[in-house]
Amino acid sequence: MKVEDLRRENWRTNERLKLLASRGELLEEEYEQVVREIIKQVKERGDGALVEFTERFDGVKLTPEELEVPYEELERAFEETEEEVKRALELAEERIRVFHEKQLENAFFKEERGAVLGQKVLPLERVGVYVPGGKAAYPSTVLMNVVPAAVAGVEEIVMVSPNPGKYTLAAAFVAGVSRVFRVGGAQAVAALAYGTERIPKVDKIVGPGNVYVALAKKLVYGKVDVDMIAGPSEVLVVADETANPRWVAADLLSQAEHDELAASILVTPSEELAHSVLKELEKLLSELPRREIARKSLERFGTVFLVNDLTQACEVANLLAPEHLELVTGDPFALLPLVKHAGAVFLGGYASEPLGDYVLGPNHTLPTGGTARFFSPLGVYDFIKRSSVIYVSAEGFSKLAPYAETLARAEGLHAHAKALEVRRE
Repeated sequence: MKVEDLRRENWRTNERLKLLASRGELLEEEYEQVVREIIKQVKERGDGALVEFTERFDGVKLTPEELEVPYEELERAFEETEEEVKRALELAEERIRVFHEKQLENAFFKEERGAVLGQKVLPLERVGVYVPGGKAAYPSTVLMNVVPAAVAGVEEIVMVSPNPGKYTLAAAFVAGVSRVFRVGGAQAVAALAYGTERIPKVDKIVGPGNVYVALAKKLVYGKVDVDMIAGPSEVLVVADETANPRWVAADLLSQAEHDELAASILVTPSEELAHSVLKELEKLLSELPRREIARKSLERFGTVFLVNDLTQACEVANLLAPEHLELVTGDPFALLPLVKHAGAVFLGGYASEPLGDYVLGPNHTLPTGGTARFFSPLGVYDFIKRSSVIYVSAEGFSKLAPYAETLARAEGLHAHAKALEVRRE
């Protein structure tokens, strides 16, 4: 894990900082042509292409009939899940649901003389949820992506996941998934976007994935909506001398174990804390089953930045716009007004980021790679759409039409003006 000193005036030119700031850029030239071909094949050959790619990329041989997981398997997975895991899934589902119910929007209507204006709020009819497989199982991702859709009132929630395991299927049962398909990668995204013989076309695709999934979502955007183009996970911890170095090290490792491209960053004005955290990292690494993944992640993107003070620490955080931002200081609430860009902000030593991954309630599907500058966490608002509602009486028309005609002629759109003029006549 590298240590970089930013205690100088031109700290923004630091090469390590610039590397981390550009980390979210996808390797499009390397992967895009492959993803385009996968999407093309799925569009043309449907389930046949899905079966072929599932065997080639995931090593799972299926018939087209086996792509869909029977709903009874979801129920059986839940029944066979250990009681403590069941209770954890149910508690998490409840807390996520209660939090997201606060995000529900209401329709409104405004009456004025001669007009009724308003907004109608409707849920999307069908959404697709991508749940990663491969290096780990993610039942928490199922809950975080499905529960807000269910709260919004989405009629059909279609989940895709490469070879989903017991806990993933149990979470799908708890969350209320409608249908599950054993397919992953760019081919799963293409199937959701265009539909195949068995997988229905959806209105929106949500959920994290690898670079192939992210690029596929980017390429099908416009045919369907997507939540965001997510990259590898990241955490940035702003800490002072009051922080517990073992706790900070543990939180840094919680992201590093995701994959080799994850980023774990500590920003602190305390050299003593920095060195203590590095020592604790080595101790904790030796205890991790996934230590090789975590070690490679720390070698590539793990960084300790030394800064002059906590104000500069927040400037560094805003520049990187991290997915997860932890403020582990004597008075974390005092720093909150300085935070401009972060997917989620965790305040204090006990607000450990992994707690937010599972049971706190706010969504853990967050913008990565600096996109917290313009993306928000996944929420109910991602699963609704709005329609404007407009009624105008003759009285209201006569009051407003002359102004509209004036603007239409100013724009040179005479048919617009004529549509108003014929009514006034």
